[in-house]
Amino acid sequence: MILFLLGLFAVLAFVFFIYIENNAVSITLTLLSLLGLVVSSVYAVKNWQDHYGLEQYTTTTTKNIYSVSPNKQMSMILYQPIGSKNNHQVYIYKNSENAKKPVHTQANSDTKNKLVRISGTTQMTTTVTRWRYKNNAAKFWFGFTGENHKFVKRTNKIEVNKNWLVLSVAQSKALQKQMKNKTYQAQLKQQGKAFVMKGMQAAMMKDPTMSKADQAKLQKQLTAEFQAQTIKKLIAQVQK
Repeated sequence: MILFLLGLFAVLAFVFFIYIENNAVSITLTLLSLLGLVVSSVYAVKNWQDHYGLEQYTTTTTKNIYSVSPNKQMSMILYQPIGSKNNHQVYIYKNSENAKKPVHTQANSDTKNKLVRISGTTQMTTTVTRWRYKNNAAKFWFGFTGENHKFVKRTNKIEVNKNWLVLSVAQSKALQKQMKNKTYQAQLKQQGKAFVMKGMQAAMMKDPTMSKADQAKLQKQLTAEFQAQTIKKLIAQVQK
């Protein structure tokens, strides 16, 4: 309605000034129309700049997010710093376990991301703030100004399981490059065999009667332990 009044008062002011021959009536009606135009303009500007007639409201949604790591035994979420000061980061994750492509949080100044470590399921809670009409009167007067449901800000609270890795994109690339290095893989293979053999020998000395099933179980545990230690050391290197 306010936009309609702006146009109406502008047309009336023109018509009254041009087409009414009686000067007193013409001037009076023109001034009244101009006054209406000014008042309508003031409230239109207040609505656009000061959000007059509007109030803020928030909506909150929570969803599980999934690892971007191709290795199912190494869950990971990535981040990419935005700007030279590194005061804003975009986080990269997957929307489902079987998703082919990762997605990321919004890369704009109106979005704030907060990452916290938890012991539960990795998830993201998004709170979005928008404008809306305070009441039906405000909706009537400012219905076509485009301010209703206008976006204000967004906050993403990313709760990441403490066992997940949180690496930058650059660190992730360095990690993958090192793990694909053939020389490094050969070294790991030798070191892994030595680690498992040493552990098996120590266990057999303590319990010479250990069954084959228990030996196989222990070998699997030692292999997993070596892999975990290797990844931990490698991550510490890329994070330096």
